[in-house]
Amino acid sequence: MSRLELGFWSFAVLLGMIFLRAPIGLAMLLCGFGGWYYAMNGNPVPLLAKLKSETYTTFSSYSLSIIPMFLLMGQFATLSGLSSALFKAAESFLGHRRGGVAMAAVGACAGFGAICGSSLATAATMSRVALPELRRYGYSGGFSTATLAAGGTLGILIPPSVILVIYAIITEQNIAKLFLAAFIPGILAALGYMLTISVYVRLFPKSAGTRPPVPMADRWKALGATWPVLVIFALVVGGIYLGWFTPTEGSAIGAMGTGLVALLSGSLNWPVFRESLLGTARTTAMIFFIVLGAAFYNGFLALSGVPQFMADWVLTQGFSPWLVLSIILVFYLIFGCLMDSLSMILLTVPIFFPVISAMDFGMSPEHVAIWFGILVLIVVEVGLITPPVGMNLFIINAMDRETPMTETYKAVMFFVGSDILRVIILVMFPAITLFLLPG
Repeated sequence: MSRLELGFWSFAVLLGMIFLRAPIGLAMLLCGFGGWYYAMNGNPVPLLAKLKSETYTTFSSYSLSIIPMFLLMGQFATLSGLSSALFKAAESFLGHRRGGVAMAAVGACAGFGAICGSSLATAATMSRVALPELRRYGYSGGFSTATLAAGGTLGILIPPSVILVIYAIITEQNIAKLFLAAFIPGILAALGYMLTISVYVRLFPKSAGTRPPVPMADRWKALGATWPVLVIFALVVGGIYLGWFTPTEGSAIGAMGTGLVALLSGSLNWPVFRESLLGTARTTAMIFFIVLGAAFYNGFLALSGVPQFMADWVLTQGFSPWLVLSIILVFYLIFGCLMDSLSMILLTVPIFFPVISAMDFGMSPEHVAIWFGILVLIVVEVGLITPPVGMNLFIINAMDRETPMTETYKAVMFFVGSDILRVIILVMFPAITLFLLPG
């Protein structure tokens, strides 16, 4: 068997292991091990040398240190009460409208995502705050859980985003520019979800109740309580973009800022601080193990020549760049229902990125890479709320055992439709994504 054939067969083995519930990081690591061993004709020496060098080169990357800092930032943000302040502010302005409390939950998710960077953490945190209020004002269980599952996806789209950092490292792109490019699509996502809520409550009037308006003075007071979010977001993202500090330094400043807010709010004591560090360490270890497995497996794929073969094959077929992009995005939508977002990015971007880079979209290579990254992020985000295995759906279901999963599935498809429409718009008009980029 040639190395190229071995590379293609490894996909079948990898998918089989995933469907058998093997951890994705372990599955990729074992497939990489087996592929390297077979490609080297059973000689273990190159394999062991690769294990040593790959581990060091992967984890000695300075850019990877941004991940635990953003995760710690999210841990502190969860503890400091900022999620509650964001929801109360959004609810005071929107709560009296039809579907307004659900819209407020989406708005709060967007604000929390700006200082968290994790969809699962955003969904879990905002559920604790918003679910009781949604129930209090007569919102149906399936509509409430679907809204929070969809709102949680804003955690990885609105910068800072851990997934965007991973994509930037894989494709060697500028993290600050990717953060900037994600801003408008993130705002469009939040507005699209609010429009979806407005349509849903008109189609199903009994799914949402009403609440009385809040006096204007109380609205401004609630909005004033969210100032730490605005300051931290402006400092981290603005400071990175203006060149005051690197993305890694910005993540450290963000973690320190949210830590101070948690300390000043009185919610940060020694047991909580210890649990924050342990939670960050556990999540970081999980991510880094997946990164190592992906690095080893993708190294084997590069050895087999699969990415270059696919790029050359697509070019020789004369397919339209837009057709190729559409097929790739549909692939992400389908497999996003079965795999988590980080694993999808690490597994597929090294294969698809050379194909997209070889196509002519009428833009500079850097703009193509950034635009493609945002599109991939969005379609992977859709997978978080797409049945049957959307991770956010299970997180929300764990928070609300009273609501059958089937009710959540029915309601969340309206939000999936909103996401697909947004993807189509961003594919047709790349300038929307690239609007804020210099040059």
